[in-house]
Amino acid sequence: MFTTMRASLLALHLLVLAGCAFQGGKKLREPLMASPPTDSAEFRQAMGTLLGSSFCPGNKIVTLVNGDEIFPAMLKAIRGARRSINFETYVFWDGNVARELAEALAERAEAGVKVHAVLDAQGTNKMGHQNLARMRNAGVEVRKYHKLFWWDLQHYDNRTHRKLLIVDGKTGFIGGVGIANEWEGNAKPPQWRDNHYEVTGPVVAQLQAIFMDNWLKADGSVLLDSDYFPPLNPAGSYLAQAFKSSPQFGDIDVHLMYLMTIASAQKTLVIENAYFLPDRLTRQELIAAAKRGVKVEILIPGRHIDQKLVRHASRRHWAEFLRAGIRLYEYEPSMVHVKLLVADGFFTSVGSANFDSRSIRLNDEANLNVLNRSFAARQTQLFEIDKRKARPVTLDSEGKVTLGTPVEHVAGLAESQL
Repeated sequence: MFTTMRASLLALHLLVLAGCAFQGGKKLREPLMASPPTDSAEFRQAMGTLLGSSFCPGNKIVTLVNGDEIFPAMLKAIRGARRSINFETYVFWDGNVARELAEALAERAEAGVKVHAVLDAQGTNKMGHQNLARMRNAGVEVRKYHKLFWWDLQHYDNRTHRKLLIVDGKTGFIGGVGIANEWEGNAKPPQWRDNHYEVTGPVVAQLQAIFMDNWLKADGSVLLDSDYFPPLNPAGSYLAQAFKSSPQFGDIDVHLMYLMTIASAQKTLVIENAYFLPDRLTRQELIAAAKRGVKVEILIPGRHIDQKLVRHASRRHWAEFLRAGIRLYEYEPSMVHVKLLVADGFFTSVGSANFDSRSIRLNDEANLNVLNRSFAARQTQLFEIDKRKARPVTLDSEGKVTLGTPVEHVAGLAESQL
């Protein structure tokens, strides 16, 4: 009972914040018209033009699965840096992972490498004084993004949720992983399940430009020389595009990408996402896709989720999805934090963005889009592995998904802020 009351009060508090939080900027209000197939030149041109960065060829993208693969790759790249390191994250919580990464960044700064870090003030409020002091004392240029002042609600609710690491301007990392012990290991409960991506090739310059976006906001300077933007040769065969979304500054590119991709899907849509709470337009597009014959499969966290209110609010829409033919699965072993969208086995989007209003209307996000069948096949394979560990969501005899508690109804009232 206490937990229920506390959750209800939190939801009501969010409603109060909702009236004060930033709601300006561009907004999509109408469903998209029919879009070209994801494997067409028209789709590629439209996505590249509307999201502000063109697809560039010649990239190599290595999929890193869970902490056992992710953190060693990131630390190896950092320790091998010779000229520059740019790092941006939302979560940075004290623990083994945080201390090892802070030490690696500090050591490189002491060796003369230019090291810059944009750390979200809210997501890194548990990073530990020693970690922050170690980096700053070593010469790491640390900037906290949107410091927490209760009277500045416009910035209070706008966080950088981006997860970026760019080393020497040549190697980039992007995905969903935070710097915390929750991501250690290989997703053995209670460890979190997640993907991250190591990128080389011309698209790394786009990742660097995305980092510079918030560095400019936080520091007021631009880092332009060859330490950050060296010549980049082809490294692989992937056609890729990196893009940013920053709703406070009018960029709603995550929302646009989701709607365009769903509207363009012809055969299949695979979605795996930690916080699945799509807005009205996105729900309409998903249902329309299912009704025109697209096989839509969505994998989300089950009872192991750190944001219970999101799950409560999300469940309000499940029956509508299921009746439209959309298949829903709840991952059972532990918290799944993956952010993945694959359309027609060809277009893939990965990165920091969730399927919720916070990613669409509040947070700064960064994603990597890839047009390649082998890359899409690898992501779909990982989805299928997770699906085997998930429980299908079904309707009851009355065609409903049973709602657990009254908290779900209260949470639904605040879903635009969750």
